Amino acid sequence: MSAVSETVDGPIEVIQVLFALHRGFGAQELCGPLEILSKAAHKINDPKTQAFECSFAAPSQAVTSSSGLTIQADIDFSTAHEDLKDFDVLIIPGGDGIDKVLQKESEPLALIKAFAKLQMSDPSKERTLMSIGTGSLLLAQTGILQGLAATTHPDYYTKMEIICKDAARRGDLEQTDVMEENYVVNNARFELGEKLEENPFVLSKRPDGKRKSIARKGSNAWKESVKRRESNARRASLRLGGLRVITSGGITSGLDASLYLVAAMVSHESAQEVARVMQYAWNKGVTVEGIDV
Repeated sequence: MSAVSETVDGPIEVIQVLFALHRGFGAQELCGPLEILSKAAHKINDPKTQAFECSFAAPSQAVTSSSGLTIQADIDFSTAHEDLKDFDVLIIPGGDGIDKVLQKESEPLALIKAFAKLQMSDPSKERTLMSIGTGSLLLAQTGILQGLAATTHPDYYTKMEIICKDAARRGDLEQTDVMEENYVVNNARFELGEKLEENPFVLSKRPDGKRKSIARKGSNAWKESVKRRESNARRASLRLGGLRVITSGGITSGLDASLYLVAAMVSHESAQEVARVMQYAWNKGVTVEGIDV
């Protein structure tokens, strides 16, 4: 399932993304991030250097959104579990069907757990788990948000807190900091750079009042980081084996979080170019925890 992109520095593996779709998913929670990731390139304006390749997993061959959009799945959830190690990013869109997934404890709950477990067992690879809108409720249900910070659609803050508290009681009692933010990033990677003030991810806002948090500049630093022994050791010491966990609010927050992902894994310039082409004003979120890799 590997693809290769060509840059001035030679061939680079394309970042593999899996969207896990449930029946009644939100069409815009899927299409927004998909549009952003499909436009991202390692070399701006060169479509041959695509940065991401997206696939869809669903409970059946075709799955329909709450608004009637039908998507042809690339793989079912059984195959998704078998091929999970091939994916760098797992995205969980929200939507009206979330309640049924919670009630039936159906997929993609097991897939989310498996992805987190995979990172903990193999922290040598950089992986990202991202939810859009109410998709974060599924992350909360699995218990993987314990000890982390997260957000969701504003109409579901209370429900998110209830699910997180229930998960804490089932687990080790660690709570989740449910934040009213655009998007929240845990376990970010960053490089300080020679001039801190020029880092595009320096944020003035920290929930705990500590030093400003930053996410690393991209430019394929993610591929280089997995080669560094010290990075692997630091990553392994983080929660969930260093799994980057991004939760976002509503539909436009999902766009913002997706642009962050492009900036973190490809380059800030690539994210800016995607936003320009889409005529979209990128609003930043909050980076809670990070590690200098």
